Amino acid sequence: MVERCGNTVSAHESSAVRLGAALAGFARAGRDKVTFLLSEKIRALGPWLEQLLAESLGKDGKGVVPVLDEPPGNPAVYGPDRLFVALTLEGDRSHDAALDALAGAGHPVIRLELKDPLDVAGEFFRWELATATAGAILGVNPFDEPDVARAKENTARLLAQWTRTRRLPQWPAVAEEDGIVLMAKAGPKPASVAEGVTTHLAQAEPADYVAIQAYLEPSAEIRRPLQAVRALLRDRLRTATTLGFGPRYLHSTGQLHKGGPPSGLFIQITGADKEELAIPGSGYDFSTLKTAQALGDLEALREGGRRVIRLHLLGKPAQTLQQLLHLLRAATRKL
Repeated sequence: MVERCGNTVSAHESSAVRLGAALAGFARAGRDKVTFLLSEKIRALGPWLEQLLAESLGKDGKGVVPVLDEPPGNPAVYGPDRLFVALTLEGDRSHDAALDALAGAGHPVIRLELKDPLDVAGEFFRWELATATAGAILGVNPFDEPDVARAKENTARLLAQWTRTRRLPQWPAVAEEDGIVLMAKAGPKPASVAEGVTTHLAQAEPADYVAIQAYLEPSAEIRRPLQAVRALLRDRLRTATTLGFGPRYLHSTGQLHKGGPPSGLFIQITGADKEELAIPGSGYDFSTLKTAQALGDLEALREGGRRVIRLHLLGKPAQTLQQLLHLLRAATRKL
């Protein structure tokens, strides 16, 4: 890969430069939702690609939105803001039918084939150079993360407040329904959680995306209903959807959320922790730290003019997420 993309070949011959030029060109043309499909054996490469693109390019109101692990859908549910990128192993035909259907429906599809799982090492080189190329074309510096600091500063301030008062500020609860508390700081008070969420989602424009930020255990039983929520919102709104578990996403897609295109509709989901584990020498526990990080990011998003609501789950998260799914199925019929 170094020989095929290094400084011994021209930009025209470099697969990395061509890939970066394609990412930037499609983004400029409105196709900035880079939707990945990966072979199962190299699926773990996805989160690295997500972080690389989001953190490097999402700034100055520009960038691309990496869409990872979104449930597959009919080509008709995807809008004209999509670019599909498939990284598959030689001999893996599991995505061929879907990719052919997407291409047949007019969606651009980039296919990269690896001969062996160990070839992901070469992909690190290709994608890093491609990202730097895309940054140069888009006019952003891919080597900094200026907007991540805002959430960190907010978190530090909130933790200092906790140390002094043993309390953290909370967003106002404006509605409660089926074990779900809606918290928001904008607009008139809704009559129910369903009405509040519907009002939030009704803001979606064709080129927007819905970002679910879940401060919950990233287990299979939690991920399943959240994936179902993604598929529902994607199909009803025809918008791309992303899912990040907090606080991890703060250092993967957090820069994009606050510094990238203002096209995100954010839904932060929180719940009570099963246990509290003290952090030695800090004066607070991990649960308090996580809560401060969630609140700090909420404030940073609001300060940046982003559209965001918070849903707090009162019951067992997996069961309450099923309630949320039922609520959304009914509420989004009106959209």
